[in-house]
Amino acid sequence: MAEVQSMTVADVVTKTMDGRLEDFVREAVVLVARELMEGEISAEIGAAFGEVAPETRLTHRNGYRPGGWETRVGEIELLIPKKRSGSSYFPSFLEPRRCSEQAIVSVVLEAYVNGVSTRKVDRLVEQLGIDDHGRVVSKAVVVAYAVHESGVREVIGLDVGEVESGAFWTEFLRSLKQRGLDGVRLAISDQHEGLKAAIARVLSCSWQRCTVHFTRDMVMHCRRDQRGLVAAALREIFNAESYAQAKERVTGVLERLAGVAPKVCELLEGAEEDLLAFYQLPKEHWTKLRSTNPLERVNKEIGRRADVVGIFPNDAAVIRLVGALLSEQNDEWLVQRRYLSVESMALILADARRTRADAGRAGGAQSHCRVNPAPPRRARSALVGLRVDAS
Repeated sequence: MAEVQSMTVADVVTKTMDGRLEDFVREAVVLVARELMEGEISAEIGAAFGEVAPETRLTHRNGYRPGGWETRVGEIELLIPKKRSGSSYFPSFLEPRRCSEQAIVSVVLEAYVNGVSTRKVDRLVEQLGIDDHGRVVSKAVVVAYAVHESGVREVIGLDVGEVESGAFWTEFLRSLKQRGLDGVRLAISDQHEGLKAAIARVLSCSWQRCTVHFTRDMVMHCRRDQRGLVAAALREIFNAESYAQAKERVTGVLERLAGVAPKVCELLEGAEEDLLAFYQLPKEHWTKLRSTNPLERVNKEIGRRADVVGIFPNDAAVIRLVGALLSEQNDEWLVQRRYLSVESMALILADARRTRADAGRAGGAQSHCRVNPAPPRRARSALVGLRVDAS
């Protein structure tokens, strides 16, 4: 096979449309699978093909046996190595785990886009995580979007990393600010201490804990026959007519549930201010600011597409897939009805101007809500909220 030249994604799409890519992928998968089997059989035998290694060799090769393999690019006929003695060799990627096959095809496509010759498969095998030193690492995709001054939603950030690390969240939020994010009034997310601390440190704004996820968590701290009662009591708080009424309802719920669900009362009391932060903004916004539910449909679609691949060769491959989906979603939001009305946004802008004026009269430092013009593909000023959600 000739050396494969570096190609753009558009070139790959073109070849897919006319059927040429399928032939390449099929041939490349056969080659990668053969190299994987040779590496695995060598490890089991204790010596490479033709190697003289009396100290490490456990047995010898004994030819091959044919085996069929159903893949997305058609049925592939494999020649599976056999051993002269000991347990039979069985390729790891033929185990009943769909993700192994998906990983091979994904790495081959990665090589095709980046111009890697299929003869040079060592790096591909290493990326698969099936060699002696490789491993599969679980990571999370994080997505951030904001509602800017016009009331339109916009995707402003995407990254892959270890969400348990506070350092990751800090770096992610700083990257948003470096790209133009400014004037954030409220950040909404699921509960995560590292993320909460990063929001306070980097964005210097109020934090809204997702009320839906909080309710789901709380019902797990009580008996099954009490869950309906607890969930209804919490919903009363989040559907109040004002911040003052919500505070009163918290007090009432704590009194009613003290003897029924003490753990729920303890957690509710500790999270009260974070759960009620959305009441500080205009009433027209409340239903869209008290949870991360507006991201759920997008996240489910990302998860569905990612499950098809299963194992990605690197972070860049994940970002390319998810980024394409989010780009389409962002374009839809730009032409759809405004997420928040112009009238309700005017209330936010007026409040920001009053805040700046009060700070100026007091002579003290105050974070402002400046609206900066931003070039394409950069984050715009977010005057209402930022949502960050791990998938």
